[in-house]
Amino acid sequence: MADQDQAETRLTLARLRQEHEDYDAAINAMIKTGCDALRVQRMKKKKLAIKDKMSQIEDQIIPDIIA
Repeated sequence: MADQDQAETRLTLARLRQEHEDYDAAINAMIKTGCDALRVQRMKKKKLAIKDKMSQIEDQIIPDIIA
């Protein structure tokens, strides 16, 4: 992976991590305020999708080395 591509990938990963943390905070706030369970479940599903994207990007960044 070229240096520029890797830098862009790391930036994307950082953005996704921040978005994941934001969803986590929002979900916790929704639970504390007694929000509708369906809305909380939808937020959790979006958070999980972001986590999956993060895992895919991390797999691109970290080489698969068998020691």
